[in-house]
Amino acid sequence: MSQTTTGSPTPEPGAAAPRKGAIDRFLTIVERGGNALPHPATLFAVLALVVVLLSWLASLAELSVAHPSTGATVTPVNLLSIDGLHRMLTGAVTNFTGFAPLGVVLVALIGIGVAEHSGLIGASLRLLVLSAPRFLLTPVLVFAGVMSNMASEIGYVLLVPLGALIFLSAGRHPILGMAAVFAGVSGGYSANLLIGTIDPLLSGLSQEAARIVDHDYTVSPLANWYFMIASTPVITLLGWFVTEKIVAPRFAGADLPSLTLAADARPDDQALSPAERRGMRYAIATVLAFTALVVWGGYPAHGASLELFGSVLQLPQVPGSGFLLDDRQDILRSPLLSGVVVIIFLYGVLAGIAFGIGAGTIRSDNDVIKGMSASMATLGGYLVLVFFAAQFVAFFNWTQLGLIFAVEGAEFLKAMNLPTIPLFICFILLTATVNLFMGSASAKWALMAPVFVPMFMLLGYSPEMTQVAYRVGDSVTNIISPMMSYFALIIAFFQRYEPKAGIGTLVATMLPYSLVFLVGWSAMFGVWIWLELPIGPDSPLHYLPTAGAGQAG
Repeated sequence: MSQTTTGSPTPEPGAAAPRKGAIDRFLTIVERGGNALPHPATLFAVLALVVVLLSWLASLAELSVAHPSTGATVTPVNLLSIDGLHRMLTGAVTNFTGFAPLGVVLVALIGIGVAEHSGLIGASLRLLVLSAPRFLLTPVLVFAGVMSNMASEIGYVLLVPLGALIFLSAGRHPILGMAAVFAGVSGGYSANLLIGTIDPLLSGLSQEAARIVDHDYTVSPLANWYFMIASTPVITLLGWFVTEKIVAPRFAGADLPSLTLAADARPDDQALSPAERRGMRYAIATVLAFTALVVWGGYPAHGASLELFGSVLQLPQVPGSGFLLDDRQDILRSPLLSGVVVIIFLYGVLAGIAFGIGAGTIRSDNDVIKGMSASMATLGGYLVLVFFAAQFVAFFNWTQLGLIFAVEGAEFLKAMNLPTIPLFICFILLTATVNLFMGSASAKWALMAPVFVPMFMLLGYSPEMTQVAYRVGDSVTNIISPMMSYFALIIAFFQRYEPKAGIGTLVATMLPYSLVFLVGWSAMFGVWIWLELPIGPDSPLHYLPTAGAGQAG
């Protein structure tokens, strides 16, 4: 395998180095500046201390805002106090163990470790690289990242590291592959061809906020579906463009790092051996059987109706189905989607064991446990990083500074009194900025919806339109926000291939995606509104009060 990036050979000795463009020079400055900061774990520890200090200063300044839902006065919580000290001491352990991505990563990687140790991942990558046109690897990875959003965390814990291995197998720098997937997973968070777990959550918050003005208003989980479908190819093309035209030149001529897979799992340019082909058949049969079981368990016991652009297709009942759903038989709020991480674990274990039996790489339960243990052995640095990141995120949430910033921004936007498209573009920019300080999409919307949904309704704009604008702004800065739950994990993934990589490397790599997504997606939103296209089934752009509409009392 070539040790240089495909299409970008290392300059010969004495040859003039490629001249860097203005964008590359700027990103190099960003990277050097960011990496000149302390180790990411140290930086998160320092940021946690800064939050404590800011909470004290904000308390001294007597900052306060009215809560958008209750009207209660919200003031900063001073952590530089006796009560704050007690809270930090008693909460440190639970901050760490309760940090959302931690359990997800550990459980998923245990299962993936079996698939890696058995050789399944290496063989699959080899098969993919040998059979797929290499020029399509980038858009396929971005698209796969976008589509993974319907299954919550799978994109972060599975596809991002897999993207690195796919690019490395194709003779390209693994960080490029990670960047392409991460852009789709996180930067394209609100684009998808299907409805995901976040849709009913956001629509429920939008509905509650809308009923401040109209107590009968209903917001469907499908409220933004048409816009999400159209956004998927847009984000895929934008991600492809940024990867190849902006990010890839920064890695031109760079030496490729050595593979981190086990020796028997490393992909190369050779065809699969007869034993590997037999193992692949076993793995495919196992995956299909397990998928059939999951589909059976996730199919509603009473049958289902499928609505597509106004047409309703009634699907028949299936005996014994629905055992992975709750009493409501609603897949979007089901144990199936809530337990998707365990499903990933089972896929990895079952497929890895099946491949290992067929290929002869797994002969006993000891081999399975070795694979699980090997995946855990690489997470020492990540665990340290997560401990300090968890304290920083918890401290910031405790201080209520994020809520104060959000409400103040809302008041500023309301006072601008702009025309429709400029007004919503400013709202997207505000959301993107707030996203740098508050990582959770649902938590932000719980705070912002009671302010902006009624405000825009009174201006004649529907809650569905406000929600889709929020989702654009919420997505585009995920990939450069330290408050994003998986930010620390992505840094750890980068450090597998670039040990000196830090926050600067990650931000410099992902900043072009963030800016291009912001401009491109906002432009798409503006054109969509200008053409007055529907954003979802029965989801109007404008709000017209009904005769019985009124404020909930």
